[in-house]
Amino acid sequence: MSVTRVPALMLQGTGSDVGKSILVAGLCRLFANRGLAVRPFKPQNMSNNAAVAWNDQAGEWGEIGRAQALQATACRVAPSVHMNPVLLKPQSETGSQVVVQGRVAGTARGRDYQALKATFLPAVLDSFARISQGADLVVVEGAGSPAEINLRVGDIANMGFARAAGVPVVLVGDIDRGGVIASLVGTHAILPPADRVPIRGFLINKFRGDVSLFDEGLAAVTRFTGWPSLGVVPWLPETARLPAEDSVALDRRAAPEPRPGDLVVAVPRLPHIANFDDLDPLAATPGVCVRLVRPGEPWPREAGLVLLPGSKATIADLTALRAEGWDRAIIDHHARGGRVLGLCGGYQMLGRRINDPHGIEGEAGETAGLGLLDIETRLLGPKTLAEVEARAMDGTAFPAYEIHMGRSEGPDRLRPFAIVAGRPEGAASADGRVTGTYLHGLFAGDRWRETWLSTLGVAPGGRSHAGEIEAALDAIAARLETSLDIAALERIARAR
Repeated sequence: MSVTRVPALMLQGTGSDVGKSILVAGLCRLFANRGLAVRPFKPQNMSNNAAVAWNDQAGEWGEIGRAQALQATACRVAPSVHMNPVLLKPQSETGSQVVVQGRVAGTARGRDYQALKATFLPAVLDSFARISQGADLVVVEGAGSPAEINLRVGDIANMGFARAAGVPVVLVGDIDRGGVIASLVGTHAILPPADRVPIRGFLINKFRGDVSLFDEGLAAVTRFTGWPSLGVVPWLPETARLPAEDSVALDRRAAPEPRPGDLVVAVPRLPHIANFDDLDPLAATPGVCVRLVRPGEPWPREAGLVLLPGSKATIADLTALRAEGWDRAIIDHHARGGRVLGLCGGYQMLGRRINDPHGIEGEAGETAGLGLLDIETRLLGPKTLAEVEARAMDGTAFPAYEIHMGRSEGPDRLRPFAIVAGRPEGAASADGRVTGTYLHGLFAGDRWRETWLSTLGVAPGGRSHAGEIEAALDAIAARLETSLDIAALERIARAR
């Protein structure tokens, strides 16, 4: 499928975590609010925070980065696998699962992927063409930085895509981390002349204070690069109300202090934690304090609930959990009468045994689980991917999604967590204090979340999680309206 010449604009950054994902979401909502049919696109993403998305061509569910699902929400459209055609899901320090147009295409170590990535360009361009159909504007997000010239050969994430698809680029610099002038000018200096051509200007993100104090800085960047300034975006506190793209954000979050009467939820910070945005609706609920326990930190004995999150490498994360002594802390918590909930990989850890006969996560073998649920898990394909409507055992319905490999069976499955499409899902211990489920996104359903938290002593708060996200997106769009040269961005997008 050929690339259609729909107006498009690509945001690339001087580095990772400069705020591209939020800026793309904000621009998507801004232009959607103006009545345009907007679509997000990210050629290549690396994240274990994934979302389920539909593949019209294959008639099946696939997966994309969570950030692109949020951007689809900003556009007020359903997510599609073509919004993020290549997704890398790290399983170790050196290797990742590779997902292409929603389907697992295999695994690759870092060096092997560098040789492989150019072969995915046809799929990337095909997805871009499909996303462009019927759109008035496509807002594209780069990955990392185009200045990573050691990764330039075969690039599909930044300039390789921009030049192949003929999409103009705006470079984003993050002033909050310092050195923004050097990062922008340095990017210009290090890029090959042909890769400078698509760049039409730059913008500054995360500015705190009086913007006029940076006028000389903007002029300096233009003097050294020839690129015009397209605006300065202030620090956006609304960002904290939106799902983070990757686990780097978790390590920057300050540990909250519980207030008297709060339910403290202890969550071990697993090395390969996945879909951790499951925690967001809980963390935002009045009366709940979610404590992410990092390696080396003391376990919060005041916790009323231990929540084991999802994992992209369940056996490796279980080994890391034991190395920290968290296994003993969790078992002791249960022995003292505490509650335990496992989500997806965390659910698998709660069982008696995890068996990986085909080496899906690495070396084939098996390991003992925590033994708090009478189940055993076999890590087998194919991957389960689906959006579902679940019904809790009290009859409360809630939306959720499944994205996992593995099957769990055992006596505790006779006490399911929920019913999905008429079948029992998840498991519960005989004492009812340990439960596990493969369902993600379960806390986003306001009614069920409040009903479930009430069993833990949390008073209903009447808060809408989806409403909070919508309000945050609208607030960010409004700030971009006043801080960026939107007319110039539209001209750039139309002139591709």
